[in-house]
Formats: sequence, C-alpha cells, structure tokens
Amino acid sequence: MTITYDPKHPKYLDEKDVRDELTRVYDLCHGCRLCFKFCTSFPTLFDFIDQHDDQDAGKLTVAQQDQVIDECFQCKLCYINCPYIPGQSEWELDFPRLMLRADAMRHANKQVSLRDRVTTNVMGRTDLLGKVATKTAPVMNKMMGAKPGSIVRKAIELTAGVSSERVLPPFAKQRFTTWFKRRPKLRIGKRQGRVAVFPTCLVEYQAPEIGHDLVKVYERNGVECTLADTTQCCGAPFLHSGDIESFTKIAEKNVAALANTVRKGNDIVVPQPTCGYVLKKDYLDYVGGADAQLVAEHTYDASEYLIKLHKADGTSLDTEFNGDIPETISYHTPCHLRAQNIGLKSRDLMKLTGAKIKLVQQCSGIDGMWGLRAENAELSIPIGRKLGEEIIKAGSDVVVGDCHLANGAINEQTGQVSLHPLQVVARAYGIPEE
Repeated sequence: MTITYDPKHPKYLDEKDVRDELTRVYDLCHGCRLCFKFCTSFPTLFDFIDQHDDQDAGKLTVAQQDQVIDECFQCKLCYINCPYIPGQSEWELDFPRLMLRADAMRHANKQVSLRDRVTTNVMGRTDLLGKVATKTAPVMNKMMGAKPGSIVRKAIELTAGVSSERVLPPFAKQRFTTWFKRRPKLRIGKRQGRVAVFPTCLVEYQAPEIGHDLVKVYERNGVECTLADTTQCCGAPFLHSGDIESFTKIAEKNVAALANTVRKGNDIVVPQPTCGYVLKKDYLDYVGGADAQLVAEHTYDASEYLIKLHKADGTSLDTEFNGDIPETISYHTPCHLRAQNIGLKSRDLMKLTGAKIKLVQQCSGIDGMWGLRAENAELSIPIGRKLGEEIIKAGSDVVVGDCHLANGAINEQTGQVSLHPLQVVARAYGIPEE
C-alpha cells in the first residue's frame, strides 16, 4: 500500500492500494482509540474489528470498510487529536484525508449509486441554486421552509436528496455582492489594512446580513474592503462527496483569481470556517503551486484578521462599545474552525465587548452537505441534538457561532437563532442592522 494524500499520485485512486491503506490505518486507530468520541466512524470501526477474536483489521469486508468511510463527515477533529499525524510520527496517519481519498476512489470507480451522484450534482451546484433561489425567494422559501416531514419536503427529498427532516435556512432576496456593489463608497481615514471579502455561498445567498456587518465592522476599524476577484463556491460540496474532478476544476479557477486578488495588495477574508479551511488547506493539496501557497498565506477567518490587527504593532481595534452588549454569550466553536489551529479568535474578539463567553464545543453533525443528505439524517440529527442540549444547558442571553450551517442545526434543535460573531460586535458598536 502507498501512504499518500497527494491526489496527483499515480496510486491515489487505485482500489487495492486504497483498501490496503485503509486496513493499515484502521488497525492503528483500533489500537489507539483516542478518537472514539468524535463521530460514529470510530465506534463502528472498533465494533467491526472486535468481532474477530484476533482483532485483525484485514478481515473487514469491503462493505464494512465503506460504512466507516460513509460515517465520516470531515469534521477534522480526529486529525488535531491524533498523535500519529504526518510530520510527527513515522506512521503518517491523516484519517480525514484518507477518507477523502477513499471517497474519491469509490467515485472514480463508479462505486457510488446513481442516487448519490444526483444528490451531489444538485446540492453541489450552490451558485446555480443560489442564483435561482434568490430571484424566486418567496416561492423557494415557502417550499424549503415547509414543515419537516411534510409532503412538500418529502418530494424535495425524493428529487434532490435533501433530508425531509431537516430545518433548512431560507434564501435572501438580495445577494451580498449586489448589496456591496450598490452601497455608497466609504472613504477610509486612517487605513489599517486592505481586504477582499470571499463571501462564501452561505453569506452570498442565504445570510448576507453577516457580510453587511463584517464590512461595517472592518471599515469602522480602518480596513478597506473590496470583493475578491472570484466569489464562486469554494467547491467543498464536490470535494467532500468524492468528486475531485469537479472540485479541482473549481479550485484551479479560484486559486488563479484569488492569487490575483492578493497581488493587488489585499488579504482575503472568509466569514465561514469550512470555506476558509478549503482555501487555506485543501487548495494546497489539490491545486498546489506558488499561487495556492500565496492564497493560503493571505487567507484569514473574519475574526482572525481583526485579532491580528488588534495585536500587531502600529494597528489596533476600536474598543469603545456603546451599543447593545449581551451579558452572557454561548459561543459554539465550529469543527472546521478548530481544525484550522488558529485559536479561538471569535471568542477573543467578543471578549473585548465585555461579554462573558461560555464555550460550547459539541459538533453540529452538519459539516457541509453530509448532514443535509437524506441517507445521513439518522446519524446527523442525534449529533445536533447533543449540541442543542449543550446550548440549552448553558442558558446564555445570546447564542453565537461562526458557521451558518451549524447555527441552523442549533435553531432546529433549540428554536434559538444564532448570530455570527461579527454581528455581535456590530451591535456592540451600535451599528444598526440593515
């Protein structure tokens, strides 16, 4: 078997090679068991191996190997918990990237069902869906907002593969980029930075209010904002579904455009953690080269950039907060933000307002498209239910999270609407909502 996470390696999609590598890694994970709590992949894996008296991972069937793969939703938390990762151990174990390799192998070898491919093509084309949905928002939102389990939702599940049991976020009537292009130009007095906003599909089509507040908070702090040279989807839905051909096509275009954005003197700011992770990490693997490296080095999470500004010599944030400040905040730390290993910058930012922050570090079970697929609802919803219980137990005045999809799971389980950290900061400054 070949230990590789390089999608350009000649053995990357070779089935026997992948299956042999799965056996090696499954055996190592079974002997360690540190990651049993992160998702059902590991308990399922351990149960399968424990069925054999000699606990031989090589005796797993193809179907059993694949079930472990299917239950991985790319939260990445096992990677940051693992003592055997590349560069730190001779075993060079990167479970999430091996699962991506296995998904890609199965997709390339036609080992995924037609139904699965249709769902990926429908849910993965976020820009097409978003453009249509925002133009027909009242009709689309009435359909998508129908009661979970209703006939309308079951029809959507049958045709698009989106679970009829999930509460889905509505689409906006006006896209973020439309708002940005129409807004009055603001002259920055003392400029402290220049950024290009890569809004992500979620902010562009469903939650433009997050983008509004991001821009206003940045400009208040002397940061000139523009749009990135591309605002199309980062491609994560295709990557996480094993369609690396579609993902790579998107990634190559985005890397070229975003590198051009950086060369104009801009840093790139991303308000959603999954997309930020893709720009920082996955483009390096699947595109590579100087441009991908340039993009990765200049990409920041929305709060990460502000804290960097606050701590750097010669720049600082405005810490005069005269608006509405909640006494307590329950802050959900999204998995893909924790996986970036940048620290809890959103917590640090909100602390500047004087609010008391309670951390909630339970996964939402959404993680991109995985939790919205009908076939994963049985596993995903209970994970979100645990998050909801943690939120209710915390009992704070306001619930906050960086990930709009995870915030949707919180709303689904608790009835509470979660805010993005930049929205909390905007209100604390006294900046009114649009």
